[in-house]
Amino acid sequence: MVRARLQGINTVRKRLADGTVRLYYYHRATGMPLSGAPGSPEFLRDYGAAEKTLLDRHAGTFNGLVRDYTLSPEFGKLRESTQSEYKRMLTKAEAKFGNMPLAALEDPRVRQDFMSWRGTVAKASGDREADNRLSVISAMLTWAKENGQVFSNHIAGFRRLHSANRSDLIWLPEHIHAFMAVAPVEMQRALILALHTGQRQGDLLRLAWGNYDGTLISLRQGKNGRKVEIPCTKALRKMLDGLERKSAVVLTTKTNRPWKPRYFKAQWEAATKKAGITELHFHDLRGTAVTMLAEAGCTTPQIAAITGHSLKTVTAILDKYLARTRVLAGEAVSLFENAKSTKFANRLQTRTPKPSKGAAK
Repeated sequence: MVRARLQGINTVRKRLADGTVRLYYYHRATGMPLSGAPGSPEFLRDYGAAEKTLLDRHAGTFNGLVRDYTLSPEFGKLRESTQSEYKRMLTKAEAKFGNMPLAALEDPRVRQDFMSWRGTVAKASGDREADNRLSVISAMLTWAKENGQVFSNHIAGFRRLHSANRSDLIWLPEHIHAFMAVAPVEMQRALILALHTGQRQGDLLRLAWGNYDGTLISLRQGKNGRKVEIPCTKALRKMLDGLERKSAVVLTTKTNRPWKPRYFKAQWEAATKKAGITELHFHDLRGTAVTMLAEAGCTTPQIAAITGHSLKTVTAILDKYLARTRVLAGEAVSLFENAKSTKFANRLQTRTPKPSKGAAK
C-alpha cells in the first residue's frame, strides 16, 4: 500500500455497538469523508476530489491566493521556521479577507481595508504583530504581482507602527560580567560563542563539532546561505577544546541534547532576568561583536568576513550602534593629542587679546 503524507485530515474515532473502535477520516477544509485507509487508492481518490473542490471554491479569492503562494517554489525556499510563521499570520488574515475577490485587490481603496484591520490587530495583539501580519500579506501580493495573478500591491511600503530602535542596545562589559556571574554554564558557553563569532542564534545552535577544526569555525549561515570561516580567538579555542564532545553539536543542554529553539530562548531569558538584564536580547550579541571588532581597529571588510554581513550592512550597524563611539572617540582623541600634525592645536589656549594701537583708554 502506498503511504502518503497528506495534510489537512481529521481523524474521528467512533465506538460501534459491538464495542469495537472504527476510524473515520475527513478532509478538514471541506468536511468531505475520505474512504478507505490512509494511502489506499480510494483514500487518495477522495482526497484529490476534496482538494479540487477546495481549489474551485477558493479560485479567484484571497484564500486561493494564499494557497497558491504557500505552495509556490519561492515560498518553499524560505526557512522552515519562516514558513510556519507566515502560514500562521496568513491564516489570521484569511479569517478576515478569505472570500475577498482578487479583483478587489486591484482597487486602491483596498489599502484602507487592510490598514483598518491592522489597527484592530494592533489593539488586540500589539503593534509589532499587526505590522508583521501586514508585511506577510504585502510579501504575498508582491509575489502575486510578479507571477501575474494581480497587477498591484496597494500596501507596499506601508509605514510601520512598531519602531524597533535598538541603536544603543549592545552588551557592555558590565552586562557580560553580570550575566556570567549567575547564568548556567550552558548559557555562558552560548554567550562566549556568540561574542567571539558574531553569528545568529539559530546558526550557533546548529553548529556541529565537524564545523570546528581546532583553529577555524566554518559554517553556512541558515538565513542567506553565505559561508563564513572564522579564525577562533585564544579564549574561544580554550573553551571549545575544554568541552567533552558528547553530542554532534557544540551547544547542548545539561543532558547533552541539542537545544530546541523555544527551550533555549526560555533558558536565556531566565538567565538575563536573574542577571538584572531586561532590555538586551541574544541577537544584540551579534551587533556587539560587530562593535567590538570595530573598536579593535578592524576594517569593514574584515568585520564582514567574520560575521557574514554585507559591507553595506556592517556600515549600517556601525552607524546604528551609538555606544561604540565612547571607545572609538576616546581613541581618536588620543591620536589627535599625540600626532605631530596637530601639535599646534594642542597648544592652543585662550588669552586676553592685546589692545590695538590708538585704541581709546
